[in-house]
Amino acid sequence: MLFNSIHFALFLPIVFLLYWFATEGKARRQNVLLLVSSYFFYACWDPRFLLLLIFSTVLDYVTGIKMFEAENRNRKRFWFWLSVCVNVGFLGIFKYYNFFSASFADALSLLGMKVNFGTLQVILPVGISFYTFHGLSYVIDIYKGRITPEKNFVDYSVFVSFFPLLVAGPIERATHLLPQILKERKFDYSQAVDGARQILWGLFKKIVIADNCAEYANMIFSNSGSASGSTLLAGALFFTFQIYCDFSGYSDIALGTARLFGIDLLRNFAYPYFSRDIAEFWRRWHISLSTWFRDYLYIPLGGSKGGTLTTVRNTFIIFLVSGFWHGANWTFIAWGGLNALFIMPSVLLKTNRVNLNSAARGKMFPTVKEFAAILRTFCLTVFAWIVFRAESIDHAVKYCAGIFSMSLFTVPRFEKIDNAVVIMFLVLAFFVVEWIGREQHYAIARVGIRWPRPVRWMFYSLLIFIMGMFMQTTETPFIYFQF
Repeated sequence: MLFNSIHFALFLPIVFLLYWFATEGKARRQNVLLLVSSYFFYACWDPRFLLLLIFSTVLDYVTGIKMFEAENRNRKRFWFWLSVCVNVGFLGIFKYYNFFSASFADALSLLGMKVNFGTLQVILPVGISFYTFHGLSYVIDIYKGRITPEKNFVDYSVFVSFFPLLVAGPIERATHLLPQILKERKFDYSQAVDGARQILWGLFKKIVIADNCAEYANMIFSNSGSASGSTLLAGALFFTFQIYCDFSGYSDIALGTARLFGIDLLRNFAYPYFSRDIAEFWRRWHISLSTWFRDYLYIPLGGSKGGTLTTVRNTFIIFLVSGFWHGANWTFIAWGGLNALFIMPSVLLKTNRVNLNSAARGKMFPTVKEFAAILRTFCLTVFAWIVFRAESIDHAVKYCAGIFSMSLFTVPRFEKIDNAVVIMFLVLAFFVVEWIGREQHYAIARVGIRWPRPVRWMFYSLLIFIMGMFMQTTETPFIYFQF
């Protein structure tokens, strides 16, 4: 069930009304309804996926309690590693087995040994990377003594499978989400209106910007061999806008939907394309994943406290693992390594914590220096996205080589280019709105707050009208569903 589908447009109001009017404001009843609704939501993709989700939930629920009740450290360690190995094992089988078997076979073939390990004909369960990390953070926090296990199975299950975040995050922490699940929630009109407004902005990002940019990005990347440098650059820009609006659009819808139910999720994006260096970009892009790797991998490895070589090693590890988390392809690993190289100067010079506030904070326009830094960071990001989007390392190399040719200075040529120009103007208008609202939780959080109600509703109606004008004829999944 996609957020941008008719099915979800029917599902959400029904659950919302039942939640606030049929549960009498009791947390226990609200959580039962949320759990049933979340399982139904997830089962709409494939009921078999639901069995795996429930198994993972039961595993972490039981091992969490067993760790807490363990009489000695060895017993505690046993239950901890059981949870970690089973969770990572399932993720490895479904997501990475075919990649490792093919890569190992290729390596042996270079030595003159031809083997065929075979492949698993399985479908990657939607959201497995996200709910696996939910569970891992929970058991790690219990193992480290940061939290105590939740004894109520329904409440813990809602933490893992709450439907707004189930399939593409944000990756929540028990310390943040579980306390909200346990307490009684009363309807807050202003919170619900704010949530609906964020949902609207997320849908606009997805339907108008991401889906339309995807059409041209897919077209150009699929026919890159015969395209001019300028056309290839246009394709890279289209994908850059697509992936941001697709994923941040999903996150906006998820956060807005959760707010309808009186729950605040972790923020996942903070205007990353206005970053002034790569370190700032990664503080603003997929925040829940970046902080997860920081807290559960980078810091346990020693962080930046063990000298320059340790810092460099740990930085490369988290970026390579982050790349591999996105999928079983060498392009994702190369993308992670490329970002590690990009961030290395600020790490070595210890300037990675310089840009902590928004660009041009409190001002309408950035300084020349800030604008140059934003442009430089954006260009590096576009280059990295080419590697991310390419079908293979060879495809990425040829694509980049095609851009840096004399044909870069020609007029781009591809199908429906007139329509593409209209989309680019919409992208420009979108980024103007994002720039104006960059100090808010989401871009239109404060837009129209002081306007007369009719004018404010005209603005919302305009967004809906534009969505209707530029909506694709078929439902398009979100990019991060495949991760």
